[in-house]
Amino acid sequence: MQIQYHVYILASKRNGTLYTGVTNCLSRRVWEHKIGVVRGFTEKYNVKTLVYYEEYSDIRVAITREKALKKWNRAWKIRLIESMNPEWNDLYEELAC
Repeated sequence: MQIQYHVYILASKRNGTLYTGVTNCLSRRVWEHKIGVVRGFTEKYNVKTLVYYEEYSDIRVAITREKALKKWNRAWKIRLIESMNPEWNDLYEELAC
């Protein structure tokens, strides 16, 4: 079984605070954000809604993409989110790990 890596964006609400991360198990990591296991930024700003993600087979590529997205301006991130998820729905429910 090949490990898949994910770059993801969480939001506090539509057009709210955004957080970009990378993980090897998206459903577990988002769940950790939702229940508050992850201390820091996402807990402080209540950033718990999975609004965007991408899948990669190479962790180096995923990390490079995450770093690039973190440098993007807010308008670019919003357009990216809305290209996949125009209603800003919580995509967590469709995940399996």
